[in-house]
Amino acid sequence: MSTYTPAVRPTTRSQTVLGGTITEKALKRFLEGIPGVDAVGAQARADGFASRSIKTTSKAWGLDTIISMVDLTTLEGADTPGKVKTLAQKATMPDPMDPSAPSVAAVCVYGDMVAHVRESLGSWHISQRSDGVAIAAVATAFPSGRASLPVKILDTEFAVSEGADEIDMVIDRGAFLSGSWGLVYDQIMAVKEACARPDGSYAHLKVILETGELATLDNVRKASWLAILAGAD
Repeated sequence: MSTYTPAVRPTTRSQTVLGGTITEKALKRFLEGIPGVDAVGAQARADGFASRSIKTTSKAWGLDTIISMVDLTTLEGADTPGKVKTLAQKATMPDPMDPSAPSVAAVCVYGDMVAHVRESLGSWHISQRSDGVAIAAVATAFPSGRASLPVKILDTEFAVSEGADEIDMVIDRGAFLSGSWGLVYDQIMAVKEACARPDGSYAHLKVILETGELATLDNVRKASWLAILAGAD
């Protein structure tokens, strides 16, 4: 039985940051050299946000901004075409009592539901209007990420072919935590390539880190840099 040999491939971004040929050694040297996170300071900053009060017009603007950045999501085994179509309609008008409320950023579903969302959005799709709604699809064996790379690629290619504007992939947390950073890098690169469309454009790639499983803020920072270097959008 053969073992995996990381074949770390360069991206323009990683070459700019790391320089020259991208190797497993160079990748590890960079990630291990990233300064640690001040966990106490980060917690204090978070506590400060929680206690901050926003009033009047600033609060209204803030709420509208939050709505416009939401991915309205359903990821249940019991999802049906009817359910996701209803969700898509809600995405265009989150508050029927307030027509001034903005539409959400995207509807997020499994890949086999993408076409139904696209049909329901109609002229509200992001391709038809600047304030329209995009379609995001989870892929790569979400949420566990426990699948072979060929399966992850097929999962991604199918969602893109169905009309997904964004692919939400999950990293292999087991590989990351065991120090196989080149493997994680390669997988993100491969999924990015699978986001390609026939016209040469790409679906947007979001890399989900599942930070609750990464144990430390230092790991979160390393995983973030790894995703950025590999081509995450």
